[in-house]
Amino acid sequence: MAFEFKLPALGENIEKADIVKVLVSIGDKVSIDQILLEIETDKATVEIPAEFAGVVKSVKVKDGDTIKVGEVIFTFEEMESSPSEIEKSNHTKTVEPIKSETKTEKVGEPKSEIVETNKSQSGIIEFKLPELGENITSADVTKVLVSVGDKIEKDQILFEIETDKATVEIPSEFSGIIKEIKVKSGEKAKVGEVVLIVESGDIPKVEKPVKVEEQKNIETKTSTPIEQKVETAIPQKVTSVDTNIKKEFPNKIAAAAPSVRRFSREIGIDINEVNGSGPGGRILIEDIKKFAKSFNEKIRTGAAGVTVGLKREALPDFTKWGNIKKEPMSNVRKKTAEHLSYAWATIPHVTQFDKADITDLENLRKQFSKKVESSGGKLTVTAILLKVISSALKVFTQFNASVDMDSKEIIYKDFFNIGVAVDTEKGLIVPVIKNVDRKNIIQLAVELNDISVKARDKKVTIEDMQGGCFTISNLGGIGGTAFTPIVNVPEVAILGVSRGNYEPVFIDGEFVPRLMLPLSLSYDHRIIDGADAARFIRWVVNALEQPFLLSLEG
Repeated sequence: MAFEFKLPALGENIEKADIVKVLVSIGDKVSIDQILLEIETDKATVEIPAEFAGVVKSVKVKDGDTIKVGEVIFTFEEMESSPSEIEKSNHTKTVEPIKSETKTEKVGEPKSEIVETNKSQSGIIEFKLPELGENITSADVTKVLVSVGDKIEKDQILFEIETDKATVEIPSEFSGIIKEIKVKSGEKAKVGEVVLIVESGDIPKVEKPVKVEEQKNIETKTSTPIEQKVETAIPQKVTSVDTNIKKEFPNKIAAAAPSVRRFSREIGIDINEVNGSGPGGRILIEDIKKFAKSFNEKIRTGAAGVTVGLKREALPDFTKWGNIKKEPMSNVRKKTAEHLSYAWATIPHVTQFDKADITDLENLRKQFSKKVESSGGKLTVTAILLKVISSALKVFTQFNASVDMDSKEIIYKDFFNIGVAVDTEKGLIVPVIKNVDRKNIIQLAVELNDISVKARDKKVTIEDMQGGCFTISNLGGIGGTAFTPIVNVPEVAILGVSRGNYEPVFIDGEFVPRLMLPLSLSYDHRIIDGADAARFIRWVVNALEQPFLLSLEG
């Protein structure tokens, strides 16, 4: 029996993934749980195992492809087990034709059929230079792309113009024949000035009464209900058209029908910010609605509070100054950019700095490092900080929380999962150590080592990345004296660790060399006040300097 193997669900809000490597070929025999392929989502690299044994009959993807959840990847001929009777019936069930609905109709009640009129009701149209943006009253015509007598189609580019902000392509909003061109290349045109005279070639449609018997004949020709559209004929007159395209233009106008542009303007959406799903990236009304819904959701959650009204500036042409090379962002890099932009826009960040004297702690670390190594881990400052932070979160509960701005609630957590930022060749990822408060430092050191290796080998799973309450980002191995880490939403705080250095410290009337560790605590000022942040980081400093506090207060 042949079976289709589809890409399984990969996690919440994950709809597609990139194929990193296909590990089987046509004719291969596979066993249950054998790894079939490696995929990469925007969060992690995942291995996909086989759910049954069989022989590969076809491979429908290749390395580098992007596939959606539920899409067929392989077909197999099963070897060991057979499908259930239910599955057999599903495969062999005959699909019966859908019967059309029987409707009772009143005799003499006409229905409508769309037909084209034989007589064209086209007219002469004045095409004016549209609005180009706030405070822009004119533009230079850099190139006229049509001539008198040319036939033009909807969305065909007519001119290239240049303002003090951008070079813009001006499209037509109707089809027709060019009768007159009132501007030349190099001339300046004012907004609202007539630049073309066009004889419209659009042919409207009108409705024509259809007898009930004819309508029934139409319905019986198909097994599915007929959805009809009725368009009312609107006679065209000699019209002055003002194509108010948008408030500000980017370097190039988005590909979209005039009706889509009009709809976008009416609901206040900049169409050039919308990604098109139509052929060749053409923007559809559904794309505008999806964009508007997403934008409104960001406003409700506070994401747009900082960015509303902020305009994305176009990049210059860097090739003017030398050679360049472009390469696409990895999924991890794209997700990092989106996530951190969201975090920066929604959270009022404040960073508190301090230093811990870890001279004595460093002596203890060296003393017990071999014991930890024998267990398979490495006793690092990060491993020790995991234990310190889990204890601090019990003392300062507002740091182990999340903010729900929709319901205006603070969510306090009774579990202690801590993320550790890991630098990989694909970008920054944050695997999470679960239930830190229930583990000793040796266990944490071993688990931290394992999860770091998995992260760098791109073996972390979706579950490894979820459920964090607080994040630690340690750059001490690279260097630096301090930095301002960005809070990892939906958490409310993150601790940055820089490189420890020996500094002179005044103790008992004299300066002595002490190993000082710089700490940077960024926090969400919506629920954490500055005084609380200062107390939190001081508690962490004291715990590093006097580890007995972990047992005394943690």
